[in-house]
Amino acid sequence: MSTTTPAETSHRIALAGEEVGYQLRRSKRRTIGLAIDQRGLRVAAPLRARLGDIEKLIREHGQWVLDKLANWRERPPPEKTQIVDGSIISVLGETLTVTVTPLGRARWQFVDAKLHLWPSATVNANQLLEKALREKARSLFVDRLALHAPRLGVASPALRLSSARTRWGSCSHHGGISLNWRLIFMPLPVVDYVVCHELAHLKEMNHSPRFWSVVEQLCPDWRALRIELRQLGRQIPQL
Repeated sequence: MSTTTPAETSHRIALAGEEVGYQLRRSKRRTIGLAIDQRGLRVAAPLRARLGDIEKLIREHGQWVLDKLANWRERPPPEKTQIVDGSIISVLGETLTVTVTPLGRARWQFVDAKLHLWPSATVNANQLLEKALREKARSLFVDRLALHAPRLGVASPALRLSSARTRWGSCSHHGGISLNWRLIFMPLPVVDYVVCHELAHLKEMNHSPRFWSVVEQLCPDWRALRIELRQLGRQIPQL
């Protein structure tokens, strides 16, 4: 999770003869931190840290940075889940059986613990499943924002669905919230944690102790749910 902030800027640095791009995000923190994922090198630094000091630290860890970036580049892409008649997926912590019946016009229907898909010549089962789950996610997120926002004394914010691979949610300085549609694969308490996390950014646009106290006000079990989110995030289907 993250907030959208103008304090994040793009830079490039030479490491062992290789030019490496990185994203620099400044915030009210005391130390400089380096992190690497499939997006590349990301640097978090104090508001007043000098760029020279930041890049000195990056160079000191240059080989580590290059090795980690190479590891990410060499990772095989996650295998896609092929949806067929009888496929079983977990949606909001409940088992959902998918039926697939080819038809001329693409459509879907949720009935009890089943999702009926009728793919067409131009929309396959995987694409149709994603469309169905996106619609379900949007409806759910609107309801959960409307439920939790008044508890914080704020209006329910504008919602945007996200398809990010590593971010579950974000909050802009304009007050809009993005939530990843893939949260639909998580149990409802985990979804609520992410919703409450992003709503808390409407009060505190940072991750300070005051921010976490707001999160705890809305979601007392946030610590356990954050761990569950990380664990389940590695298991969601790739469509």
